Amino acid sequence: MSSGNEGFDKGREIFTEEANELLAELETSLLELEETPTDTELIGRVFRAMHTIKGSGAMFGFDDIAHFTHEVETAFDMVRTGKMLVTKELMDLTLRARDQIRAMLDGTSVDEAISNEIITALRALMVINVLSDEQEGQQEQPGGQEAVARVEHTATDNESVTYRIRFRPHKELFLTGSNPLLMFAELRELGNCVVIAQTDAIPPLSELDPESCHTSWDVVLTTTADQNTIKDVFIFVQDICDLTIEVIEADSDMLEQERHLKLGEILLSRGDVSLSELQQVLGTQRRVGEILVDSGIVGEDQVQSALVEQQHIKEVRQQRAKQESMASIRVPSDKLDGLVDLVGELVTVQARLTQTSATFGDAVLSIIAEEVERITWELRDRTMGIRMMPIGGTFSKFKRLVRDLSAELGKDIVMTTDGAETELDKTVIEKLNDPLVHVIRNSIDHGIESPEARLKAGKPKHGTVHLTAGHSGANVVIQIKDDGAGLDTEAILNKAIKSGIITPETELSEKDIFSLIFEPGFSTAKNITSVSGRGVGMDVVKKNIIALRGTVDIKSKKGVGTTISLKLPLTLAIIDGLLVKISDDFYVIPLSVVHECVELTRNDVENSHGRHISYVRGAIVPYIRLREYFAINTPVPEVEQIVITEVEEQRVGFVVDYVIGEHQTVIKTLGRLYKTIEGVSGATILGDGTVALIVDAPKLVSAVRLEGIEAVS
Repeated sequence: MSSGNEGFDKGREIFTEEANELLAELETSLLELEETPTDTELIGRVFRAMHTIKGSGAMFGFDDIAHFTHEVETAFDMVRTGKMLVTKELMDLTLRARDQIRAMLDGTSVDEAISNEIITALRALMVINVLSDEQEGQQEQPGGQEAVARVEHTATDNESVTYRIRFRPHKELFLTGSNPLLMFAELRELGNCVVIAQTDAIPPLSELDPESCHTSWDVVLTTTADQNTIKDVFIFVQDICDLTIEVIEADSDMLEQERHLKLGEILLSRGDVSLSELQQVLGTQRRVGEILVDSGIVGEDQVQSALVEQQHIKEVRQQRAKQESMASIRVPSDKLDGLVDLVGELVTVQARLTQTSATFGDAVLSIIAEEVERITWELRDRTMGIRMMPIGGTFSKFKRLVRDLSAELGKDIVMTTDGAETELDKTVIEKLNDPLVHVIRNSIDHGIESPEARLKAGKPKHGTVHLTAGHSGANVVIQIKDDGAGLDTEAILNKAIKSGIITPETELSEKDIFSLIFEPGFSTAKNITSVSGRGVGMDVVKKNIIALRGTVDIKSKKGVGTTISLKLPLTLAIIDGLLVKISDDFYVIPLSVVHECVELTRNDVENSHGRHISYVRGAIVPYIRLREYFAINTPVPEVEQIVITEVEEQRVGFVVDYVIGEHQTVIKTLGRLYKTIEGVSGATILGDGTVALIVDAPKLVSAVRLEGIEAVS
């Protein structure tokens, strides 16, 4: 009994996960549908999401979800069958219904009054549309029923549908200049297509009229196109042919998927043979096709056509089964995190093995160590690849935010995206949500003007927030760009002086002025609203991005717009680093920021007259002495090394005693006692058990500037 309950609870857990995914997809589909309200593919996607949530919810005891979702599903069934239009009112209600289903799913206290209000409003919309149909007198065209069926069987969301097309041209087809071969070529462009000619109507040669068409064709087509598209192929001959298009197989049809249709069933469904005629010949041991031909019930061409159709459907199902067997599987995130931890331990052991083999100098042991290193690197890359997720799912969430917030503020704003396929570690994506919300809210409230102000400034009435993502080396750069008023440097300076953040005498570059908006409590909003004005938001953005070992950059032009760039590492677990040494201490500098390494001699130091600068390839590069920053009081070697990095679009060097080489770095977090240390983001364990600190280049540069150490200017 207990095992049954465990299975049921497991089913509820799986349903909850799937329903959350469906609700996320539903929100995206609804927002897209609002932009293209006649898209039957999106309508079908919304309907299927509702239908799946309702059916699975009822199965696992979520009766409240099933009952509530049924009402929304009914409304979209009317949309699907052409009885109801997609309107803003319907979209508003459906989005509210989606939020209500999410609340029911989370088990939070649900306000029944809201559910009843949504249901009542949906029913009112449906009643209005039904009354409108009755007032039109139900003037249905002869093809009306066919049109409904066509919507029902539209290939939606890349769903493959197999159609049986029976093309029976009239004799005068050739006289119009029509060429059936061109039509079949066009059908082949739509998908997997098989054409079978029916030649039983061709008369003897003595009676043959070469200008008349005596051949008909059966076509089996598997495609994602709908019946309208197929019908368009025959649009110029529709008056001189008999044409039927039937659905015989669809991805969404789950019935009889375990077996292939028998030949007799196909002939029966095509109308080539009656049930009584089929039953009459089934008693013998011969093949059905042979019996039917010998009995004179059907011709050999008809049997051949049915056999080709049978083989086509068989191949389609085999291909579909193969694709389903290759589908992704669900793995709880904690199991994935555990796997990454184990890979991290393996990397550490592999480093120890490599160091041990080098110490003993044994050739056989060195070969084994190299092989283990190769396998470890590949395992690391594959494991990290599993954790990578496209950022498009995060982007799609913000379309709803922009929609609702622009309506609240009385602004006309659209959101566009680019680079949704860019992949990031799931941990980074999870922690990226809040910073992006704050930046987008800030762009909508502070950046983009009201429709009236935009028109007055000669801009389009609607504003745009554009999100982009792309790879840049071992990092991902995410940009939030708006075409609003831009940052007002004078207003920012005045507010900063008034708030005591800077003094009136302070001289700042434009970039430094822009960075003031990240100060805690800073806000230029004149009024406090539900969106902004309390000075909480942008400081959280910078804090969270820095916690992810990332950087924030702002570019703005008054009257044109603002672009905020977030540069983030691909992963937070294992990185490629450059291992360096100062005296007896080891440090790791992330390889993603390293450009090159050059020597620093005593003569170079003397020629710089006490300034921390070096000339590298004709350019001046400021540097920071890590032994000075970390207070390492040991003799300095004759020749030191400068690791040249790029931090916040500026080349900065870090002076060390020795550069050891590239090192796979498993990041370990530091304890609470070390949280306040600037310039160190974590630690790693080397092969011999020694601990090496990981240098946080951006924080280190900022700390040096604040402390006034002569280095970065």
